[in-house]
Amino acid sequence: MASALAAKLGFNSLLRKPPRSFHVRICTAESDMEFSCEVKWKGKDLFDLVCRTLGLRETWFFGLRYDMKDAVAWLKMEKKVLDQEVPKEEPITLHFLAKFYPENAEEELVQDITKHLFFLQVKKKILEEDIHCPPEASVLLASYAVHAKYAGYDPDVHKPGFLAEEELLPKRVINLYQMTAEMWEERITACYAEHRGRTRDEAEMEYLKIAQDLDMYGVNYFSIRNQKGTDLLLGVDALGLHIYEADNRLTPKCSFPWNEIRNISYSDKEFTIKPVDKKTNTFKFNSPRLRVNKLILQLCMGNHDLFIRRRRVDSLEVQQMKSQAREERARKQVERRRLQREKQLREEAERARDELKRRLIQLQDEAHMANDALARSEQAADLLAEKAQVAEEEAKLLALKAAEAEAETQRVKVTAIRGQEERRLLEQKMLEAEMLALKMAEESEKRALEAEQLKQDLQEAKESECRAKHKLLEITSRTVSAAPGPQSDSMPPDLSFSRENLSFDFKDTDMKRLSMEIEKEKVEYMEKSKHLQEQLNELKTEIESLKMKERETPLDVIHNQNSEQGTSRHSNFKKLTLQSTKSRVAFFEEL
Repeated sequence: MASALAAKLGFNSLLRKPPRSFHVRICTAESDMEFSCEVKWKGKDLFDLVCRTLGLRETWFFGLRYDMKDAVAWLKMEKKVLDQEVPKEEPITLHFLAKFYPENAEEELVQDITKHLFFLQVKKKILEEDIHCPPEASVLLASYAVHAKYAGYDPDVHKPGFLAEEELLPKRVINLYQMTAEMWEERITACYAEHRGRTRDEAEMEYLKIAQDLDMYGVNYFSIRNQKGTDLLLGVDALGLHIYEADNRLTPKCSFPWNEIRNISYSDKEFTIKPVDKKTNTFKFNSPRLRVNKLILQLCMGNHDLFIRRRRVDSLEVQQMKSQAREERARKQVERRRLQREKQLREEAERARDELKRRLIQLQDEAHMANDALARSEQAADLLAEKAQVAEEEAKLLALKAAEAEAETQRVKVTAIRGQEERRLLEQKMLEAEMLALKMAEESEKRALEAEQLKQDLQEAKESECRAKHKLLEITSRTVSAAPGPQSDSMPPDLSFSRENLSFDFKDTDMKRLSMEIEKEKVEYMEKSKHLQEQLNELKTEIESLKMKERETPLDVIHNQNSEQGTSRHSNFKKLTLQSTKSRVAFFEEL
């Protein structure tokens, strides 16, 4: 019975079908994706699925990489996925990365998604120090990375401390200087503020344009030995093969451009390079690991193919992509101009509104001052009226006293007939009375004149009051006439703008202007490069005094020496390739 059951179970296991699919996790620079794949799928089937999902058409730069115990490998396109040395546990983890780098990112990269993926990968390599980056370039690159994430600088939004949680600089650079996180942020923000007017895409491209001039950008390094057994490094990049000393990955000792190489092959651990110049002997080097040798050959073949492809007429697909990219760029520039115009109009409207508010406040102040002046005029008029009344009463009193004095004079004259002595006395009294009467009359006349003058002053005060009221009425009427009209939905609350002023037509003249601007960009390239170098030198000068030289790495020392000698990546490449291929091969074999 037991044997029968076992036989039945064995038969059922034979009938059980193997799995028809497997799961794959694709890790990109931004996110992870999972796919269910058929067992029969080749590497190209999976790769095409990932590219379609990302919307990527410039597929020739990228590949799917997986990790092995002692090396990395790239998924082969024409071989089944499960037949390759990929991890066996599901989901199978593959990394979607740039396998080959362009010579000139601005000219070769067409799609925005392609530029974005390159930007993220290069940024990661710089932060992880797979690409050596000098401190001043690190700060400038960090400012473009911030612009790519946060768009244009706005002091009201991007306040001190907004970069506190961001990883923007290699740890090597941070440890090299006696600078706090706030000091680094201050310098990065100062550079960031200078990038106003750029879009996120433009900031990413500026990042790549600076990064592609770094010595280790796009170079894959492998340990090799020449025929003398000297330990060296082989660098493979978009320009060709480079030979480095084991402790110097920045400055190659000799270089061989792809156009000088006719054939590359390897047998077991030995590589053979055949130059185009048949008079030049082939040269060989040894690489100790077979898996690494396969990777070297893949990278050499791929970079060589792209090198030749760049120097031929673009395929129809690439021409179509570039045409679409130009149209998209033109559309974005027109849209940007329209937005800038709208922003300018809005700013002008806000300025006009602020001016009207300021003017309104000024008119209100003037109205308050006029009211105060009117009140003071009314008070002065009341005071003058009171003074005039008092002067009138005093004049009446003086007139009454003058009449009494006149009566007294008459009485004195009547009694003057009494004695001579009395007459003399009376005459004297009469003279005194006359003088007093004359004085009283003069005083009365003076008071009358003062009363008349006070009446005139009162009249002038009333006229001044009338003028002040008239001016207040004028100010009030002007304020009402300057008041804003109905509000527009898209404009500030105190102003109205016609939407017709915000329209922008895409005409032929715009395309012509765009073409002229593109041509102008080429002319201004040298000036921009000079400005970039000046900016880097300025940053270097600012932080040089805070450097702790004892913390410099060997690569930092080599970079400083190259900078002092005026040696750059491209100038050194040109210098090395000026020599004949034969002399360079001989130099390599003697290293």
